[in-house]
Amino acid sequence: MSQLIHVQENGLHLVLEVTPEQDVRLFHFGTGELREGAISNGQKPGFRLMELQLTGEDRAEYHGRTHRATFPGLRMRYEAHADIRNKAGRKLEIVLRDPDTSLRAVQHFQFYDGLQTVKAWVTLSNEGTEELGVEYVSSFALTGLDKEGALDRDDKMALYIPHSGWQSELQWRTYSLPELGMSHLTDRSSKRVSCSNTGSWSAAEHIPMAVLENREAGSSLFWQIEHNGSWHWEIIDQNDFLTLLLSGPTEHDNHWWISLAPGEEFVSVPVAVGAALGGFEEAIGQLTAYRRRIRRPNADNRDLRIIFNDYMNCLWGSPTTAKLLPLIDAAAEAGCEYFCIDAGWYAAGEWWDGVGEWMPSPERFPEGIKYVLDYIRGKGMVPGLWLELEVMGINSPKLAGTDDSWFFMRHGRRVKDRSRYQLDYRNPRVVAHANEVIRRLVEDYGVGYIKMDYNINAGIGTETDADSFGDGLLQHNRAYLAWLDGIFARYPDLVIENCSSGGMRMDYAMLSRHSIQSTSDQENYVNYAAIAAASPSALTPEQSAIWSYPLREGDDEEVVFNMVNALLLRVHQSGHLAELSPRRRELVKEALDYYKTIRKDIPEALPFWPLGLPKQQDEWISLGLRRGGSVYLAVWRIGGASPTRTLPLPALRGEQLDIRCAYPQGFDCSWSWDAERGELQVTLASVKSARLFEIHPKR
Repeated sequence: MSQLIHVQENGLHLVLEVTPEQDVRLFHFGTGELREGAISNGQKPGFRLMELQLTGEDRAEYHGRTHRATFPGLRMRYEAHADIRNKAGRKLEIVLRDPDTSLRAVQHFQFYDGLQTVKAWVTLSNEGTEELGVEYVSSFALTGLDKEGALDRDDKMALYIPHSGWQSELQWRTYSLPELGMSHLTDRSSKRVSCSNTGSWSAAEHIPMAVLENREAGSSLFWQIEHNGSWHWEIIDQNDFLTLLLSGPTEHDNHWWISLAPGEEFVSVPVAVGAALGGFEEAIGQLTAYRRRIRRPNADNRDLRIIFNDYMNCLWGSPTTAKLLPLIDAAAEAGCEYFCIDAGWYAAGEWWDGVGEWMPSPERFPEGIKYVLDYIRGKGMVPGLWLELEVMGINSPKLAGTDDSWFFMRHGRRVKDRSRYQLDYRNPRVVAHANEVIRRLVEDYGVGYIKMDYNINAGIGTETDADSFGDGLLQHNRAYLAWLDGIFARYPDLVIENCSSGGMRMDYAMLSRHSIQSTSDQENYVNYAAIAAASPSALTPEQSAIWSYPLREGDDEEVVFNMVNALLLRVHQSGHLAELSPRRRELVKEALDYYKTIRKDIPEALPFWPLGLPKQQDEWISLGLRRGGSVYLAVWRIGGASPTRTLPLPALRGEQLDIRCAYPQGFDCSWSWDAERGELQVTLASVKSARLFEIHPKR
């Protein structure tokens, strides 16, 4: 007789079967019960709990480039399972063993009380006598993604993929599977729909997440891969069903391979997977709650203090005492609470390829940088500095005290990218160097905010003390996270912004630690609107730092548009505030004063998009935050001939509402509410304009 393991927790249902032959199959993961008869006996063998490929082992079936039908994945046998509780919630552990190699694998499912999301990962232990080469291991595998409902998967499944790129972050697109080349023509094919990242920019082309909606069943499956380096996910078809495989790096996709010696253990990259009734917004609501749960507790995500940074459309990495003092005065007057001096503070002139020592430039700061930092503090703001601690410029004076062991190496040469070398955080001397830089800034200079940038991609990895290039990268990725954990343990009140040329490392390995994320280096405020509006899909609103940079030559509507970009998220103020006209400066202050009245709601609000997920091609964009019965709604008119747009608000249908334009005051703007239809009609007379509305139930 087969043994069924049925876990029902927090609205999630997980059903596993242990066969008489000790095969383990994951039949179901979703919001409802497993429908009787949904899986035929002939299809059941395809519902494997994990895929695992060792070097020298066979592959079964026709597989193409997919990671299905692996060995010893097909050979793994049930040994035991544990169903326990810990501080987070319920935890299920399934223990498997390969009888041929004595490789032991534990599949972990960590539930979180009150959330419809689990964290999943696999631990491999070599309990045999021979070294084992590992080419692939899934952190989560689920077959039957399309088994709910009667329609064919070509007609009912929609896949949301977040494309990304430098200055073009968070470009969501929605596809049917045939649009991606996976038409349902056979019970299994060699085709896969996949996203993969190779290198140290985890979000260089895609954010490591996606949402799969079953529109017939009215439910969604969502996932994120929590890693700051290489990762891979794929959707394949087998046994006439769809299968999802989530993992960290793989050999075939990411140059990762390890040799697991007897007695050694390997832990796979963790992933989060969840299910929700509803579509994309419901899925993101569940992910938002989960992201808040797993994040390092910190005051910054409660207080949401306003940051001024002198870089964007302002000093452009060339700060001096003379340039900074009037900016500091203007930022304090506007109501900013952090003031961060960005790049360039450590070099007399061109600084790009000389970074690494992190000592202040006496030419830029004749009185010493501490004079300026103290001036910031005297204006009631917390001083901050920019760093890029994972690299060293090829002309850095610090190189004299280093050797090759400090850096990524490939084929006997240092890895070089954009005139920088990649530091290897597995090296204790690298860690000591980084620790001393942080100590000096925090303890000697009194810095309370660090913008931690990362402007290179180190590629496939390093050969030093590694079984493969990808193994070296993964080890470094984890060593860097461990270093970061140590810094936050030492300085718990220090705010460190996660920046990688903007949003090129927007992942929840980093964001479970950092309280704030730079979302883009986008220099055009109009283009920024779509990025800002999409950002709460990839991170919590209170972690999403959005540049607002009024231009010296702009007009009033330009200031308002800039400010609306940031007001529902984290305000990352910049621009030449000291050189704006008094009227335009007052518009900045009005926005920041208003932000301080609503920011207490942002850490508990959930996002929604009345006009759908924003695209750069859209003429109108809208982002809403909902907390309880209150709604904050940003509306941007980018272009188009019509000054009026209707915004569907179905959650408010039938309600009598108090609606006001909260920012700016006294500007041309009109609106009307159709309670029966649940529609808000907004009129903005000019293109490139924006408004922020507050909506509350009438009392």
